[in-house]
Amino acid sequence: MTVTAIIASAGRGRRMASDVAKQFLELHGAPILVHTLKKFDKNPDVDNIILVAPANAVDFLKMELVEKFRISKVSKIVVGGNSRQQSVWNGLKNMPLETTLVAIHDGVRPFVTSEEISRVIAAAEEEGAAVLAVPVKDTVKIVRSGKIESTPDRERIWLAQTPQVFRKEIIIDAYRLAMEKKFSGTDDASLVEKLGVSVSIVEGSYSNIKITTPEDLDFAEIILQKMR
Repeated sequence: MTVTAIIASAGRGRRMASDVAKQFLELHGAPILVHTLKKFDKNPDVDNIILVAPANAVDFLKMELVEKFRISKVSKIVVGGNSRQQSVWNGLKNMPLETTLVAIHDGVRPFVTSEEISRVIAAAEEEGAAVLAVPVKDTVKIVRSGKIESTPDRERIWLAQTPQVFRKEIIIDAYRLAMEKKFSGTDDASLVEKLGVSVSIVEGSYSNIKITTPEDLDFAEIILQKMR
């Protein structure tokens, strides 16, 4: 089994309201992206990393992140596209031929644990497709035009996280179908679902947040302090 991790980090992050792209903001002395990369670099089940980056940051990433912080498993840095979906596809096209499983992860989710990464990889190896997720805590409402339409059963609703891990042929077929049908999904699992492939849930943790707003960055500082 050869596992390639694709770290999607080509976004700008407008909701962060910062002149610096969110993945490059510092968290305890290192960019958020470095914290993320280290989790996959140190995981024994991950063989190599494809880092998807903004076009104007490839050299910076190579010298100031990958080399400076000694992230040894990054085999390629590729330029992202106009959307996350296009960026991940660019990463998929650059995978080593021997890849059997693909782990796709958000560059701004630095608190995933090595144990969580290994569990979702193991589930995907057995089932073909698996994602980390957590059950919702609050009641969810379906709303139209500012009015509640319905209240779905909370026990059946989970919040999808990353990494999301798939057998190579499944995720490649899913992306090709999405391009053919001009379908844009909110995550990689939604593309796989369109193939009719079942995706298994692996329970993660509420600490595995995606840092997208200034409030998330404040919360991230608290999480990091507790983890040390």
